[in-house]
Amino acid sequence: MAGHPRHATRSPPLSSHLPAQARGGSDPSRGSGLARFNALSPEAAHSVLLHCCGSRRWAHRVAAHRPYPDHGTLLAAADEASYDLSQADLSEALACEFPPELEQGASYAALLALDAAHSEYERTFGHAFVICLDGHTPEEQADELLAAIRRRMHLEVDEERAISADELRRVAQARLADLTRWLTSTDGVSAVEFGLFAPVG
Repeated sequence: MAGHPRHATRSPPLSSHLPAQARGGSDPSRGSGLARFNALSPEAAHSVLLHCCGSRRWAHRVAAHRPYPDHGTLLAAADEASYDLSQADLSEALACEFPPELEQGASYAALLALDAAHSEYERTFGHAFVICLDGHTPEEQADELLAAIRRRMHLEVDEERAISADELRRVAQARLADLTRWLTSTDGVSAVEFGLFAPVG
């Protein structure tokens, strides 16, 4: 009997990386999620950022340029750090990625096809397939993901690395937006919620 198609493995929850002042609480004076992010210690900020992009150099640069006056400035700094990744930095970041996890509702047949496509892609390129699925509804994601893998499987390694780097940049931006949104909550970030910062597409 065939086993169920694998699902992307999530990293352990990151709530332990957040000091008390970033976990929220009932005090509304603690400010927005961006203010809490700016207030993190360098070590905590670096740890959190590594789950937005697995390059240590990227995380260091984004953390070091705090405080950010607004979200646009934060995202611009993240973009600049992404564009400046060396090939070694990119390899480090790609090694931390997992296949994108789909929203609930994907059919069993779609999961089987995606599992086979992910495996073939990883054998060919040596890292997980990276794509930002923002803008696609849950119903569209499986088809979009499978079509993208099949399309990019035929690319040369250098061309695919360039596309992966740009998708990684977009994924990092989406994760940063999620991070600051969750930090805005007056209840802080629960361990379950913070587990969503595992490196996924």
